[in-house]
Amino acid sequence: MSRDKFCEEVKAKFPAISAKADREYIRQWGDFETDLYSYSWFESLANALNIEMGKGIPRKDYQDLFSFVSNGFLKGDEDTKNAIDTAFVENLFWNVSSSASELYWNTLPENLKDLYLNFHRKKPY
Repeated sequence: MSRDKFCEEVKAKFPAISAKADREYIRQWGDFETDLYSYSWFESLANALNIEMGKGIPRKDYQDLFSFVSNGFLKGDEDTKNAIDTAFVENLFWNVSSSASELYWNTLPENLKDLYLNFHRKKPY
């Protein structure tokens, strides 16, 4: 599956967090009309989730999203895998407390944990 198509599917399946990611995207990038929009949007999705973690939103609210992204990594083309790895996973847990990070970490599928650990070399808590 292409990165753009996967982005559209995430937005359709998870509209509430996607709207928050859109706001983060506009705040950071300002314009949806770029060639790398869907790549950068996954970074904004991670940032929106980080805000949710910081607010103490229950991790169960995002279990389905994490599973969907995990499956997208398994089934996606190289651009999709790269966006999930470098734009989404690498930015998860940024400026999130250790206690909130640990709760969400325990919800993250193993393949996404592996991507995180391959980049950061340690757990986020």
